[in-house]
Amino acid sequence: MDRDELAFAGAAHQADLVRRREVSSRELVLLYLDRIRRYDGELSSYRTVMAERALADAEQADARRTAGDDRPLLGVPIAVKDTEDVAGEVTTWGTAAHGGPAERDNDFIARLRAAGAVILGKTNLPELAIMGTTEGPAFGVTRNPWNTDRTPGGSSGGSAAAVAAGLCAAATGSDGAGSIRIPASACGLVGLKPQRGRVALNPPEHWYGLSVAGFVTRNVADSALMLDVAATNPPPGLYSDAAARPPGRLRVALWLKTPFPPTPLDDGVRGSIEALAGVLRALGHEVVERDPNYGRATDALLPRYWRGIADDAASMPRPDRLQRRTRGFARMGRGVPQALVRKALRDEATHAARINELFGVHDLLLTPVSSRPPVGAAEWEGLGAARAMIGMARAYPFTGIWNMTGQPAISVPAPPADGLPIGAQLIGPPDSEPLLLSVAGQLEQELRWPERRPPGLAAP
Repeated sequence: MDRDELAFAGAAHQADLVRRREVSSRELVLLYLDRIRRYDGELSSYRTVMAERALADAEQADARRTAGDDRPLLGVPIAVKDTEDVAGEVTTWGTAAHGGPAERDNDFIARLRAAGAVILGKTNLPELAIMGTTEGPAFGVTRNPWNTDRTPGGSSGGSAAAVAAGLCAAATGSDGAGSIRIPASACGLVGLKPQRGRVALNPPEHWYGLSVAGFVTRNVADSALMLDVAATNPPPGLYSDAAARPPGRLRVALWLKTPFPPTPLDDGVRGSIEALAGVLRALGHEVVERDPNYGRATDALLPRYWRGIADDAASMPRPDRLQRRTRGFARMGRGVPQALVRKALRDEATHAARINELFGVHDLLLTPVSSRPPVGAAEWEGLGAARAMIGMARAYPFTGIWNMTGQPAISVPAPPADGLPIGAQLIGPPDSEPLLLSVAGQLEQELRWPERRPPGLAAP
């Protein structure tokens, strides 16, 4: 396998190569450090690269492999979003208002390390993980490897850009209103938002239960393996087994009408999602257009989002360093009384039950991730909170509601439009990650998206 193929091989394949001693962890780390040096100056996917520490961890992984260690991610180099605590490293949350280094790994990182993963560095995000793009005054603009004039999405945009550019095998993300699925869509990757509580979250109950932790990867097998490692007490191999097993015949509902606010769907996005629906039909699944009973579901979403941002801003050690837009979001959040947040939490079950009536008739729901192709890399930079919020609501109307319901959803690459990645979102009923991974794996075999790579990123 040449260097280019190895860089884009993905976590599961690399773990197998290390296990068979066809490549060492040190070789993998050196490969990625070289690619980061070559390509990340323009992309800015990493906030910090832990080169010496990663090489030391790789040598330890190689020694363990020689001694017969067989951990599932032994020696695989990954990146982590800079919302995760790594011992001795600053967790910035994308802002200059951060505090000092973390004293220990959080539970999520500890699980990945225990599985043998080697951490290359920490990836960029927008300030306090608010935005659906990755840009801000503290760490600049992160760019999409497919077109550097476009965003890699947000808030896990640095992670997605790093994976898409072949600068790590896989990366962690978090998702409070689409922040895994949106970057996966923008960068042609797989992005699974797990069931609420499936993976340990830092901090717990972030944004009043909207946020979850997960991954962005190049293929379905990688997402399944990472979830097998990170999930709390799953049966061994549950998700990897599901990803390798085709589903039975499914009844799929197709939702193309933007819920709130009503927004025209880009013709290229519509054509891409309809093409993926055609692939599902060709595989023997039934696909029919049907809208969920959305109602006033945002009433149980927005108060938690806004108030959660205000709480995050107040918790920063140096709040005077927050950017103007973030201070605007925080002001909006402080205007949400705790009584309204408590009502939103109480009403969640009613809204979720009404929306999930769809799954009494259909197995899955198919939607776009975004109403348009990836937006400009700094399209919302400099805007105030209200205008930025309107822009995000129009671009990403299909994602946030599933954070309110708490059930799993996955973004998979649909056929590109004008050379840009387009993401299709599949939503299942509660606890349906195995079903989502199964159908995503079936689609991957047909659409072969891991073979697509951003132009100009081949190793010399």
